This record gives sequence, structure tokens and C-alpha cells, in this order.
Amino acid sequence: MTNLTDSFRRAESPLRDVISAAPSANWSSPSPCEDWTAADVVSHMIDTQREFLAGKGVALPDAPTVDVDPAQAWVAHVSAIEPVIADDALMATPYDGHFGPTTIGDTIRDFYVFDMVAHRWDIATATGQETHFTGEELDQLDKGMDGFGPALYMPGVAKAGVEAPQGATREEQVLARMGRQA
Repeated sequence: MTNLTDSFRRAESPLRDVISAAPSANWSSPSPCEDWTAADVVSHMIDTQREFLAGKGVALPDAPTVDVDPAQAWVAHVSAIEPVIADDALMATPYDGHFGPTTIGDTIRDFYVFDMVAHRWDIATATGQETHFTGEELDQLDKGMDGFGPALYMPGVAKAGVEAPQGATREEQVLARMGRQA
């Protein structure tokens, strides 16, 4: 599962940079995620990762709250779950998922790492920062969206796609597919 740990860290590091650089006054700014502020996006990532792991029998310390300091809450959350993700036996545990038989590790990689990459853009946009996806991240987002199929546009995943502008870059096309406009 070292590959999973590496994937998680590759997604988390630039996300942490964006979260850490967000001006305090901008945490209440609306995000591209309908009805969510920038802080709500961080809370969503923390809550969904923790709820998934708790549902698989993983005991974690109390969830940090984003109310005071979203960046500090994110760091505390990551510190709590990194050792869990590094547990090869746990990550190899099978279960019946939404798309059929899978493992805890595959779900972390295919959904939660995907979520961290996508939401980095949302947080940056909401807090007045600029961020861009690497070619590898764009490939990961495309592959993830392909894997979701029609479930991509279920509540809690992504808004319905929008039309990319004429001559759009690959990043703009991927964002449009996720219902976001660059």
C-alpha cells in the first residue's frame, strides 16, 4: 500500500499548501461547491474521510473542528489518518462498495484522494488563490470521473457538467466536466 500512501501525500501536500495560505478572512467566502464556504469544503473532506473509516471500524480521535482554524484542523486530521492509511493489512480489507467488491485502500485512493485533488481548486478559488492541476492530476481526475460513470453527478459528488469555453485548456475541460468554470 506504499503506493496509496504516496498517492495520498501527493494529493495532500499541495492541498495543505492552499489551505495553509488561505487568508483567515476568506474562510467564510462562498466556494464553487453550491451552498458551501471554503471552510465547509475543508470540513466536508475531514468529515467524509473520518466517517468512511469509522464505518470500517477504525477508531480515530475526536474530529478537529474547522470553526477556529481550518488549516490547523486539516493538519490534525491528516496526522490522525496517515498512520491508518499506512496500515497495509487494513487497507487491503475487502468490503462491498457502491460499485461492487473493493477494498478500503482502493476507496481511499479512488474517491478520497480524488476528492482532495478536486477540492484544492475549490478552496483556492474561494480564498482568492490560484492553483493549477498537473498533467498527472488531470489524468487522475479524468480516470476518477470515468470510474464514477453516471454516479459522478449524484448529490455529494459533483455538479452537472457545464460547457467548457471555446478553445478551453485541458484543465478548463476537466473543471467543466465537474460542473466548475475556471
